[in-house]
Amino acid sequence: MATLTTHARTADPSPEPEATLRRGSRRWTQRNWIGGSFGWVWLLIVMVPIYWIVITSFKTSSNYFSQNPMVPPSEPTLENYRLVIESDFARYFLNTTIVTVGAVIPAVVISFMASYAIVRGTGQRFLRYTNSLFLMGLAIPLQAVIIPVYLIIIRLKMYDTLGAIILPSIAFAIPLSVLVLTNFIRDVPKELFESMRMDGATEWRTLWSLAFPLTRPALMTVTIYQGLLTWNNFLLPLVLTQSPTQRTLPLALWSFQGQYSVNVPAVLASVVLTALPILLMYAIGRRQLLSGLTAGFGK
Repeated sequence: MATLTTHARTADPSPEPEATLRRGSRRWTQRNWIGGSFGWVWLLIVMVPIYWIVITSFKTSSNYFSQNPMVPPSEPTLENYRLVIESDFARYFLNTTIVTVGAVIPAVVISFMASYAIVRGTGQRFLRYTNSLFLMGLAIPLQAVIIPVYLIIIRLKMYDTLGAIILPSIAFAIPLSVLVLTNFIRDVPKELFESMRMDGATEWRTLWSLAFPLTRPALMTVTIYQGLLTWNNFLLPLVLTQSPTQRTLPLALWSFQGQYSVNVPAVLASVVLTALPILLMYAIGRRQLLSGLTAGFGK
């Protein structure tokens, strides 16, 4: 009888681990009311100026000065948008698109190939120094080297061209892109690369047939992020261009502000039109951007 009792005690699982897991899961499922409250407060703080910009862009100049700035317009108008579009807005939009595409695509391609060489290359000491050189680029702000960049562009006789904006944008986009892509390629199992080599694949074939599909989230991340930075770049167009035909949208906003110093709704209408492509780009690639950044820096 004592033996059966002993076996029964041994066979029965202890309820303490189950209770502990139950308490732990209950603790994790509890809602963080404090964090959620701060999140809603921060969302309200961010949305108030956006709301003001949007409703003001539909007001007339007289209504803007006579009404409460936070009250929606009683008679909305699209006159401000028409005025901005007629002020050569299409040319500024095209210039910004050319600069963004011309800078982001080469920067991402170069960074991808450099990251693959750093991770899978044979000359480890040289590639380690190369990686350190790329990382040093993260510590150099654009404002610190804008004068040397200006002098180089003058020597190359590229001043007041879109290429003068594209080349420095590529250079400053590479360091962070290399950092993100290197982390992704380093996490690809080595067995996959070895199996490709055993099948007779060249490094170029391995790069585009294996590494490229597996690092697509990281490529989307750096493409979207660098696209946003290049689209919003103000300093390079300001310093490296002069004629109105070479202006980009951020610089055109500044010129709109000078031209419509009293007509504030027209200035804010240009802000809305400039921000629409950025919002569209972020809405399309939001999940890729957040997941790529989290995975790239968290691994």
